[in-house]
Amino acid sequence: MSPYAAGRRRVHRSVAAVVPLAVAAALLSARSADASAPAAQAQVVRTATLGDVPLGTFSNGLLPGSVADDRGVDLGGIGSDIYPAGRKGEFWTVTDRGPNGQIKVNGSKRRTFPVPGFDPAIVRIKVTGDTVRVLRALPITTSSGKPVTGLPNQAGRDEAPYSYDARTALSYDPNGLDTEGIVRAADGSFWLVDEYGPSLVHVSARGEVLTRHVPRGLGLTGTDYPVVEALPEVLLHRKINRGFEGLAQLPGGDLVIALQSPLSLPDTDAGEASLTTRLLRFSPKRKAVTAEYAYRFDPVGVVDPGEDDTSELKISSVVAVGGDRLLVEERTDRAARLQVVRLDRKADILGGRWDDDTTSPSLEQLADPAGSGVPVLAKRLAVYLGKVAGVPGKIEGVARVDHDTLALINDNDFGMTDGTGAFDAQGRLVDSGIETKVVHVRLPRGI
Repeated sequence: MSPYAAGRRRVHRSVAAVVPLAVAAALLSARSADASAPAAQAQVVRTATLGDVPLGTFSNGLLPGSVADDRGVDLGGIGSDIYPAGRKGEFWTVTDRGPNGQIKVNGSKRRTFPVPGFDPAIVRIKVTGDTVRVLRALPITTSSGKPVTGLPNQAGRDEAPYSYDARTALSYDPNGLDTEGIVRAADGSFWLVDEYGPSLVHVSARGEVLTRHVPRGLGLTGTDYPVVEALPEVLLHRKINRGFEGLAQLPGGDLVIALQSPLSLPDTDAGEASLTTRLLRFSPKRKAVTAEYAYRFDPVGVVDPGEDDTSELKISSVVAVGGDRLLVEERTDRAARLQVVRLDRKADILGGRWDDDTTSPSLEQLADPAGSGVPVLAKRLAVYLGKVAGVPGKIEGVARVDHDTLALINDNDFGMTDGTGAFDAQGRLVDSGIETKVVHVRLPRGI
């Protein structure tokens, strides 16, 4: 496999690219877990930063000719999730849909895609000291080997895509995926989640989409891969850009999917004000959702002191920690808390009244779901990342390295910002200066 040099002056291309990049990570050891221990006792023990690699170089090395102009954007956005690869210091990561932003035109926000040819990719990295090498990169492709792209799927349901300056409308792409969580199955295939559908996506070991599982009634047509309506219909009420984001694989092989934000049920205002989102359990053997759980956020000011907008709360990562136990990341873009929950069979709400979108009040409208008889999952605080010095903002990926250590990765949004100042007069990126970082955090008493 040919290496990429970290920079724009030395470039090699290859489908399985090796890229010396600086990202942080390290293996740690410590003692063991207690939610009551002060979060300040947790420590970042190593940090590294991703080096500058032109996005066009990376993308064209995987799919030649896919990116004609990267507009000065560097590789980033690989922090949508992180999953142990089975060897010391190695992880699987996944990009999101690619560089995107928002520009207001005539009072309305338009979603921009400066590099519309970008194709989401699965990336295997190796952390050595304060650097990370990309050992392998797999473009996510359709059944015929074409890029899925990161473009929105459906007019009227997804945001309309525009060029970098928000002046030119782009085409929707039913194949497009806004990839987020990742796990690897025992057979070498991958499972990903996507925010558009929202959907659960099964991908081969070579990156080909095998099946995309979507909510019943979505009516997605024109894809170049199989689409199965296997998820609860109520998920059609997902908030725009807030579909599935977290994904965990339980020891027996079942998957747990986290809806990033509360459903907009019965309307947007209800979803924006709600503290209740949902987790789903999916059986790859049965190819079906087998359970659904109500998950209650802490108040936004608890997660992120100083923030008063409840709609800023999100779940970005879920991690299996044995049996039916999970770590669940509640976050804003500035702070995060990791909670331990157990998937109690008695808390299953699948197929009940809360999956009926005519139920009033909806699950999302209940100020006190437990007091209304909803079996909300119990949780306890494992670590308050917002109080751990050195943890960057917008942590989207969490992996368990060992009993006492977590690897965290942030999403730097490819250095993008919103607004007309994101690009200069020549259409080149004015980088935000936010870098992709991997940090390893030692917990005072483990998990």
